Amino acid sequence: MSPILSVAAELPNRETLTITKASGGAATFTVEVAAAEDERRVGLMDRRSMAADRGMLFDFGETRPVYMWMRNTYIPLDMLFIDASGVVRHIRAETTPLSDDIIDSHAPVRFVLEINGGLAAKLGIAVGDTVASPAIAKPAPP
Repeated sequence: MSPILSVAAELPNRETLTITKASGGAATFTVEVAAAEDERRVGLMDRRSMAADRGMLFDFGETRPVYMWMRNTYIPLDMLFIDASGVVRHIRAETTPLSDDIIDSHAPVRFVLEINGGLAAKLGIAVGDTVASPAIAKPAPP
């Protein structure tokens, strides 16, 4: 079992993630990986900023509908909902900080990538683009 995380603490598990755009080009981020339930529950809560080349990758360990929120999250975020093969299936841009409104994946997914709000549009990231990282390359546990 993972130790209980304090809010605003950065996760120790980091990796490089690359989004290959169907329109051409790529965007690369250094992401914290939230794979344990307590890591996913805390996410980016209570953080006041995040560098433009950073993000958080939530790995749910299985493909299923996912529901997120922005409780105690001060940074507007773009949420990219990604299937097990690494394809972006839905993007929720510019989420509202501190909101308890449910943000729906609109399709079964295994991963959610959170980056700074407005960055997906600025970089031309779109539904259908492909995301690759060590976590996404791993098969789901049995």
